[in-house]
Amino acid sequence: MSATTFFDALAVDGASRTPASVQIRDRISEAVASGSLPAGARLPTVRGFADRLGVAAGTVAKAYRELEESGVIETRGRAGSFVAARPDGAPAVVIAEAARFATVCRQAGVGDDQAVTLLRAALSASR
Repeated sequence: MSATTFFDALAVDGASRTPASVQIRDRISEAVASGSLPAGARLPTVRGFADRLGVAAGTVAKAYRELEESGVIETRGRAGSFVAARPDGAPAVVIAEAARFATVCRQAGVGDDQAVTLLRAALSASR
């Protein structure tokens, strides 16, 4: 599936209790993790994507901001937003899960040091 096809197929469930920005963020993260959206794929403009989804531009902007903060996408000024290159050749699924973990930590008010401690403990426990 091409990036254009992916974004054309993406829809927001207005009846869901999950906020639209979270639905958008999670679907893009999952597509990056699965490889459906490869590194370098261009994301639609905030305004154009919001219009197509029938949501406010701020909703898409929030999803993009969270994806950027977690390293899933990068914004290149007026050139737009793109799926970020995978650091250190890590599998996309690991990067996406790390991004989700970072987002959950931010939302829960967990600081960077505590997040790293929690991750190390989880890695130790999984051995």
